[in-house]
Amino acid sequence: MTFTRTDVRERLAGTRAYAALRELRRLPDRLLHPRRRRAALRELREMDRPAVAVFVCYGNICRSPYAAAVFARSLPPELAGIRVFSAGMVGAGRPAPREGIAVAARRGIDLTAHRATLLTRELARTAGLVVVMGEDQRRSVRRDFGREEGGVVVLGDLDPLPIDLRTLRDPWRQPEAVFEESYARIDRCVRELVRALAGPEAALP
Repeated sequence: MTFTRTDVRERLAGTRAYAALRELRRLPDRLLHPRRRRAALRELREMDRPAVAVFVCYGNICRSPYAAAVFARSLPPELAGIRVFSAGMVGAGRPAPREGIAVAARRGIDLTAHRATLLTRELARTAGLVVVMGEDQRRSVRRDFGREEGGVVVLGDLDPLPIDLRTLRDPWRQPEAVFEESYARIDRCVRELVRALAGPEAALP
């Protein structure tokens, strides 16, 4: 009898060995987070104010539209005029899921009219700031969309709290509790993003 990787994962899931392996895989993100956070904040503080900011996730229906809306709502007068977009890699025209709409609404964000938009090479290359949800998306923005070095930030690197994973968890097809967790972390990270761009003396809304 032969076993596939999926078979092995299913057999291990829920065991102590599986839990230990998961914790081991997350250890680098935990240990590197303080250094990554300092580097991301330094880059943001040193950059010129972006004319355009684009928030990117895989499908542009859960994380990036919410993050873009929170960012736009949080901009102080010092950052007024920044044009804010969100985009994804696949599936143009799709709406936000009902769970995401419900959780966002409780946080004061209306996603009912949102429809997914595809990231273009022009937007990826010309936006002053590109904010992604994970390192894989940062690599894709550079490799597949022609973005040069600089101005691409992994949003989770800005989290002021200790982390388990660098990537902001994708809540797609998950219950509302997962959306709550993901959106709470996005709120924290976007708050740090705005503070870094506006400077320490800015009065944030």
